[in-house]
Amino acid sequence: MMTIYDSNGKGLTVHEPGTPLTGNSVWIDLLQPTAEEDKFAEDALAIDIPSRAEMREIEPSNRFYQERGAYFMTASIVYNVEAPVPQSTAVTFILAGDRLVTVRYAEPKAFPLYLQRVEKGDAACTTGASIMTGLIDAVVHRMADLIERIQDEVERLAQSVFDLRGGQQTRNRRLDVQLRRIGKAGDITARAEDSAASMNRLLLYFVQATQDREDDPRIRQRIKAAQRDINTLLDHTKFLSQRISFILDATLGMISNEQNQIIKLFSVMAVILLPPTLVASVYGMNFKHMPELEWTYGYPWALGLMAICAVVPIIYFRRKGWF
Repeated sequence: MMTIYDSNGKGLTVHEPGTPLTGNSVWIDLLQPTAEEDKFAEDALAIDIPSRAEMREIEPSNRFYQERGAYFMTASIVYNVEAPVPQSTAVTFILAGDRLVTVRYAEPKAFPLYLQRVEKGDAACTTGASIMTGLIDAVVHRMADLIERIQDEVERLAQSVFDLRGGQQTRNRRLDVQLRRIGKAGDITARAEDSAASMNRLLLYFVQATQDREDDPRIRQRIKAAQRDINTLLDHTKFLSQRISFILDATLGMISNEQNQIIKLFSVMAVILLPPTLVASVYGMNFKHMPELEWTYGYPWALGLMAICAVVPIIYFRRKGWF
């Protein structure tokens, strides 16, 4: 679907479909474009629209380049931040003169959020560069919401694993469930960190592109402000990633400790039962000339001896603090 927006100085209006571009046409938004829509944008702006496969290339030379006077910038953007597992998608921004072309195959909420801000008069929309800056601000805002969500989840994980609330430690904690929650939080954090790093690289190239163009200096100031925000978010995601790794190590340590306790219990029980088993084995041989075989108190004697052999190891292990 292709949507063309015209600027009236204060807002954006949807361009009449099927009519040629005018001097006020500043933004062409290509959402899952067809071949005909790609060709329309290419013919109108004399550029080559990258395909979906080309947008997924990870080499910087394929993501950030200049061609025929237009600047091509592709970033990985995380979207559906409210979903249990947010997704990532590649979005290409093309600055061709005063026009902006966006190519995307998903619907990040940052785009409608930016349009809402434009309707309220809270975002500049007179040139392609100003629209791109507004979209980046919306993307950064959504990314901050995701990182705040991750931080809340990490806090809950820490309280669950370490019992930070001061309550009684429960014996029936499902550490395997905790592992799955930690893995999920780590995956979301990795997506957020990858998106923040990708946006940071895009902004670095965007700064260079605006320096080569005669754009409003206020746009460069907004880009630098977005860079500071992205760097802050990137640092925070790294911190969260380290904290998740710490919680994971602690959880694995607790699992190992519980396994060791179980093995220790079986080992202690084996040692406790070994002497009585030995006594029972000796008196179960039934040789003809065994002294206690005809003894009236032989049976109580054997039971008492087995009980003593079991109690002595228990007393010893308790004094050692093994259980």
